[in-house]
Amino acid sequence: TIAFMHSVQDGAASKSYGLAVAALAGVPKEVIKRARQKLRELESISPNAAATQVDGTQMSLLSVPEETSPAVEALENLDPDSLTPRQALEWIYRLKSLV
Repeated sequence: TIAFMHSVQDGAASKSYGLAVAALAGVPKEVIKRARQKLRELESISPNAAATQVDGTQMSLLSVPEETSPAVEALENLDPDSLTPRQALEWIYRLKSLV
């Protein structure tokens, strides 16, 4: 049972306990860490930035930050039409070792 000890009022809140509640609810630590980083970024822009920068899209805190893997970098520079069958097989093994 959850007992709410405060009433809800119109307007912005002075403080949010969302991350604390998420941690208590068992949200993975990496997700909480990324959410805190994003909150600091938004707050560094402006105290009200989180409310003013909403564009209707939902940011995923569950996804891993985009980092280009060595395999992707290798593939970006690869011209598959220029490879012999033997070279293509070697590339498969090379890429497999990078993943």
